[in-house]
Amino acid sequence: MAPDPHPKLLLSPTERVARARADMRMGVPVVIASGGAGLLVLAAETAAPDRVAALRSLGARPVVAITSWRAGTLKARAYDGDLARIVMPEDADATWLADIADPARDLIAPLKGPLQTVREGDATLHRLAVLLAKSAQLLPCVLAVPVDDPGGMARAAGLTCLAADDTADDLARHHDLMPVAAARLPMEASEAGRLHIFRPDNGGVEHFAIEIGRPDRAKPVLARLHSACFTGDVLGSLKCDCGPQLRTALAEIGKAGAGVLLYLNQEGRGIGIANKMRAYSLQDQGFDTVEANHRLGFEDDERDFRIGADILRRMGFGAVRLMTNNPRKVEMMEDEGIAVTERVPLITGTNRHNAHYLDVKKSKSGHLL
Repeated sequence: MAPDPHPKLLLSPTERVARARADMRMGVPVVIASGGAGLLVLAAETAAPDRVAALRSLGARPVVAITSWRAGTLKARAYDGDLARIVMPEDADATWLADIADPARDLIAPLKGPLQTVREGDATLHRLAVLLAKSAQLLPCVLAVPVDDPGGMARAAGLTCLAADDTADDLARHHDLMPVAAARLPMEASEAGRLHIFRPDNGGVEHFAIEIGRPDRAKPVLARLHSACFTGDVLGSLKCDCGPQLRTALAEIGKAGAGVLLYLNQEGRGIGIANKMRAYSLQDQGFDTVEANHRLGFEDDERDFRIGADILRRMGFGAVRLMTNNPRKVEMMEDEGIAVTERVPLITGTNRHNAHYLDVKKSKSGHLL
């Protein structure tokens, strides 16, 4: 018999959730347990045909959980409010599952129904599974099969098993960001630059703070919260205003002689670069930014601006002059205890490729442009 592991070797709930994210991204099922019952869950985006067949062989009829946004596109009834549980037809396979999950396939396979959705029963574990897929930056669609002995199944198959309550708490809370490294970084905007790296305690991606000069911690600092945009910041995409905003903000902070720009790795309003490209493809079909996110199954904006407030506090700042056109950023900073003494507009030019994008920012997201 194997010896009992040392308590310090046991995984914490946060470590289990991090492992489950990695499993889902690789197409490995995970188990979510509550009491003596549970769900065996597979992310639709990474589901291989043999894994789908294996879940089907367990006997219980599987369902596909999607958000109400995606359900609206598929004309499926979302009896759970924010969620719909679609009964998987007897003859459905991994291809059908991909058709349900990915709006890029809506034109390839427009006839998916009629779709039968579940009205009865508790959807709590299904909701957790969808949130877990989102946190892994996968499409918010999962294949789920009920299991009577979730712990036993997880042990027998070597699968990650999550306790429902612990997982819900972990997915909802803000994970502390710890400073990792910092070094001097002369830049075009200012030679007096310094780059700080922060890492969350759940093993997530790092976020950066670009400090220029020596900002007085006792006074409101000129600050910008900038969400990563590989296409705009690096490639010079004309579809958005992110690149010009980044360069303008750095130039203004450099001109002022002191300030900080937080570069938060929340690409595509928090849905990740792959889903952002899916949204771009939908925009080419005529949908605007918000509509594209909804067809994918996401909210208008999935970003967490608590990250920015945490970094500012850890750097010693309690008040900011915030460079933004987004009133939500102001509200979030103040909700998190960072005083916003002034909103500094950050207006850049438009072009024929981003004019509609900026109109949607103004009309649907409340940006002050």
